[in-house]
Amino acid sequence: MTEADMQPLKGDHTIMKKLLISSVILGLGLLLAGCQQRATGNQGYQVGILQVVQHGSLDQARNGFKAGLRQALKAHGKSTKVTYHYLNAQGDQSNLNTMSQQLVQQKNDLLLGIATPAAQALAKKTTTTPTLVTAVTDLKAASLVKSAAKPQTNVSGTSDLTPVGKQLKLLKSLTTGNRPLGVMYNSSEENSVLQVKLAKQYAQRHHLNLKIVSATSTNDIASVLAGLKGQVSGLYLPTDNLMASAMKMIGQKAKAADLPVVTGSIEMAEDGGTATYGLNYYDLGKQTGKMAYRVLVNHQKPQTLPVETAKHLHLYVNRANAKSIGLKADQIKQP
Repeated sequence: MTEADMQPLKGDHTIMKKLLISSVILGLGLLLAGCQQRATGNQGYQVGILQVVQHGSLDQARNGFKAGLRQALKAHGKSTKVTYHYLNAQGDQSNLNTMSQQLVQQKNDLLLGIATPAAQALAKKTTTTPTLVTAVTDLKAASLVKSAAKPQTNVSGTSDLTPVGKQLKLLKSLTTGNRPLGVMYNSSEENSVLQVKLAKQYAQRHHLNLKIVSATSTNDIASVLAGLKGQVSGLYLPTDNLMASAMKMIGQKAKAADLPVVTGSIEMAEDGGTATYGLNYYDLGKQTGKMAYRVLVNHQKPQTLPVETAKHLHLYVNRANAKSIGLKADQIKQP
């Protein structure tokens, strides 16, 4: 091949280099533009949700979160799309570890942990991604924040701490006789341990006799309940994930023994309890969703957002359950 034959090939090579450089420059420009759009939310937000187990209270908290964020966006004239990546560990710690890592690696704009174990799993995987939590009783005790007023970590959210004393007072008003009030909880759940501590303190101040028992699995609950037969005048259940998951079975056995059951949450009472004066997890989730708006749109950092508690508490009476154990629903009053 002659030099003249080679010349066009060199020209083609130069043109290809120029085209390649132009393509790279164009690609970088599009990438930067995309980042700019993502930063302003024009391309929507990605939210990763990790839930420890499936039951009514936590499902309601998740639904409420979405509704709260949606309402906040609409109220401020934002039509930004939110894409949710939802994972449920079904109570398995190994699932929590794997799923939290997966959500962090997805580079979500915000993470949501529902219940203490899920919140802790996310917090262990990232100290930078903005993280909100809900259905966690004490964020400080769970090592998620430095303090409720000033989190100083990448985590904040809403606490589901309930008025344990008022709930025990409500249970006492539903019972007769001198038998102690039964308290059943899962000693493996930090949030439940805290509530039982509060129950003991209230009982001591108000001279109430408590019989406190623990169950650490669904299989344990039936035998623990059998052991309470004839020993207690009523049953108190804190906002405990294990108890909430087994609420229908607990309700059936308590009803068979004519025992009134006061629960930590409204959803638990709906599933088999008698009554409660407590929070609604859907409303608590909505509060968390509105906090998410402040993080995603207003670019506020969880470090500076004080932990919130439920703004509204409600008396709820399961009228069918009350009637079945001989109580008049209309006579059950707010404590």
